[in-house]
Amino acid sequence: MVKGMGSGRDATLGAIAKSGVGLSCIRDATPTPHNGCQPPKKRV
Repeated sequence: MVKGMGSGRDATLGAIAKSGVGLSCIRDATPTPHNGCQPPKKRV
């Protein structure tokens, strides 16, 4: 399972693959926002 974003994730997967460790599958567990954060409403 891989979690997070960025170039470090790709570099890590490449290093693991080159080390000879057998990977049958890679699962991305990065949380994605459905609607994102909403700014606070203005005071009236």
